[in-house]
Amino acid sequence: MSNHSFVIDPELARSSVPGDTLELSGPEAHHAVTVKRVAAGEHLDLLDGQGLRLTVEVLGTGKDLLRARVLECTQETGSDHPVTLVQALSKGERDLQAVESAVELGVLAVRPWQADRSIVRWNAAKTDKALAKWRAQVRSAQKQSRRAFEPEVLAPVHSKELAKAVAADVQAGALVLVLHEQATEPVAAHVAGWLAGAEQGQKVVMIVGPEGGISDSELESFTDAGAHAALLGQHVLRASTAGPAALVLIRHLLGEI
Repeated sequence: MSNHSFVIDPELARSSVPGDTLELSGPEAHHAVTVKRVAAGEHLDLLDGQGLRLTVEVLGTGKDLLRARVLECTQETGSDHPVTLVQALSKGERDLQAVESAVELGVLAVRPWQADRSIVRWNAAKTDKALAKWRAQVRSAQKQSRRAFEPEVLAPVHSKELAKAVAADVQAGALVLVLHEQATEPVAAHVAGWLAGAEQGQKVVMIVGPEGGISDSELESFTDAGAHAALLGQHVLRASTAGPAALVLIRHLLGEI
């Protein structure tokens, strides 16, 4: 079984070398000691969220405190073509379910989208709390999947703002796919065609609509901005399922899984 993973301050991680003794405190230490009940002698992975993984041996624990010796420092490389999930706000926390699964499956960024047909609405009073919930979900899924990179939670957007973001991404060479049941070109064909000429670092963006679907005007604005309507399959998937399902296919086509 792989080591349990916890998040460490990036500055502390970067300044650590094998043989160093370090202390983990606060919520992460509480989680390690109280929830996971780690004990002296166990090996853990401490992640800085930016690709650095410290493998450590626990020397001792206290109340919300963990002391460990660094055994190994490994800097992992990121994806040649990082994938972003733009997830429409959905009822029943299906948006959060999609985010959780997408993080476990390798997404590098997620963006909340207030779609025209989203039942859930984020007003000014709700946004900060809701974003904090998304970030907590991302971190939890990162640790669960033992990922050295913590995906970024991008600023939430309305449809007009998303269209502008699409145009900017396309201008930078990104492939932007709008998952849509009435599309005629499959996801795989779009990815294969784009990948043939893509440069390292250029990303793929997936846009997933809410329960009521993406409106015609939204689809038109996104495609006018350079996005492509893409068909994932013959079945209509829930908002919580479409993004993760497409992500597995896209990362396979990119040669990452």
